[in-house]
Amino acid sequence: MGHSFLFTDLDRCLADHNPSSFENAHPALEALQSEHIPVILMSGKTRAEVEPLRHGLNHSDPFIVENGAAVFVALNTFDFPLERSRTKSSYHAIELGTPYAMLRDVLRQVEEAIYTPLVGFGDLSLDDIVRAAGLSHEDAMRAKHREYDAPFLFEGPPRLVDAVVAQIEARGLRCTKGPRFYHLTGANDSTRAVEILLRCYRRKWAMEDAAEFLETVAIGDSLLDLPLLRTVHRAVLMQKLDGSYDSDSNLPGLILAEGSGPAAWNQAVLDLLKQAA
Repeated sequence: MGHSFLFTDLDRCLADHNPSSFENAHPALEALQSEHIPVILMSGKTRAEVEPLRHGLNHSDPFIVENGAAVFVALNTFDFPLERSRTKSSYHAIELGTPYAMLRDVLRQVEEAIYTPLVGFGDLSLDDIVRAAGLSHEDAMRAKHREYDAPFLFEGPPRLVDAVVAQIEARGLRCTKGPRFYHLTGANDSTRAVEILLRCYRRKWAMEDAAEFLETVAIGDSLLDLPLLRTVHRAVLMQKLDGSYDSDSNLPGLILAEGSGPAAWNQAVLDLLKQAA
């Protein structure tokens, strides 16, 4: 007998900016729970941002934050020690990213090396973040609780962007560009976090019924947001807000779901469960 495992992006998939819309995803979440299928939330958001979303979704499975930088697992999820973990608040935290304080130090080093200001997220006031990121004050406050990802604004000439990236990569770190901020991170990605979680569940389920086959499913609206879409057994791509799909949506076997947000996510999951029945 096998087991299934669902990984899902949060933004524009299982969650959106309207908390009441979470109710639209509850039928699928309840169906997954009745089938004992873990739902692993994956997000570029901070733990502080994801926790209220989990509360609205009544979610209790592990979750991955800041683009694979850490996995947070409720203390009673497994009855054996987790690799690379330490207790943090009410979780076992498997930390794969570089601590935020160290990333902030690197920003200052790069700034001095290229003689150009790099305005880090931690340098901005709440009002600055609200304006720059388009967040509410409450969401901006949660977004400031960063643990493994240092967003920054680059105010120098565009020709120096390559110099910034080179300085960061020379230190064994990564620089990516988001819609509003550049992001300085460690050499972490979601795939490694997923592999660790799968090993944990394989151990747990092997103790129960010696399960050998583990089917993995991933849902996202961008192949960049969920690189593991390329490696799971079944991958579902949601539409973006404008109704389009990610430009690299020709992945063999990729399932194209209609719509975005919790209601569309709910339908996509129910369709998957019906096909598996």
